[in-house]
Amino acid sequence: MSHAELVKPSRKQRVRTLWISDVHLGTRDCQAEHLSQFLKGYQADQIYLVGDIIDGWKLRSGMYWPQAHTNVIRRLLTMSKRGTEVIYVTGNHDEFLRRYSKLVLGNIRLVDQAEHLTADGRRLLVIHGDQFDVITRYHRWLAFLGDSAYEFTLTLNRWLNHWRARYGYGYWSLSAYLKHKVKTAVSFISDFEEAIAHECVKRGFHGVVCGHIHHAEIRKVGEVDYLNCGDWVESCTALIEHWDGSIELYRLADAQAREAQRLADVQWLEPR
Repeated sequence: MSHAELVKPSRKQRVRTLWISDVHLGTRDCQAEHLSQFLKGYQADQIYLVGDIIDGWKLRSGMYWPQAHTNVIRRLLTMSKRGTEVIYVTGNHDEFLRRYSKLVLGNIRLVDQAEHLTADGRRLLVIHGDQFDVITRYHRWLAFLGDSAYEFTLTLNRWLNHWRARYGYGYWSLSAYLKHKVKTAVSFISDFEEAIAHECVKRGFHGVVCGHIHHAEIRKVGEVDYLNCGDWVESCTALIEHWDGSIELYRLADAQAREAQRLADVQWLEPR
């Protein structure tokens, strides 16, 4: 892969917590190489896998599992072996794992939801979020239909980024752009955020970390801290908790832009 596609970390950064969701290993649109490079750049006390890490829906209809997807699993196992606590929160695409909820394998825990206490004392509900999606819960046939339309958009996305990479441009998500522009999608995201924030208030949490809708966000919904990890299919985003309890939204596109600027600065300083 070209430099325009992958951002390689110069050194590991020590952080308190990482959250990633919606990786969809087992699908052609999973950005596994980008995720592996991201994980190599951090040493964390905890990492939460916030659902849809493995796409059981796609694996049922045919096997697609390249080496890059195995490398992600290996990277997570290596992190666990080196002392990182891995908490796997199940989602709707990996719901086949819910029958093994509360399973503990060494440093890896499998749960349906979790509670995280930040360094600055906030109680966060960590949950995938499909429980608050009316279509996923009550109209599964619509969910599968929508998934097919979504896959078509992702195919266009893959083709577009293939050509962008060839001409030296960074990753850009057509599907994420369309989602932000379509009124019904914006309304759905807003309804989802309100529903999950209401649950936090009811249960006495200060905030929530979730995934599911492939829309990374850090914002206040009323008095609730709403934090969405995004995904590693469209946006390539994650959440990072630093040692003071502050939480940062990582975006691959921003990291690529910073790296491009750094290289440009280095070239400018080199003697001619």
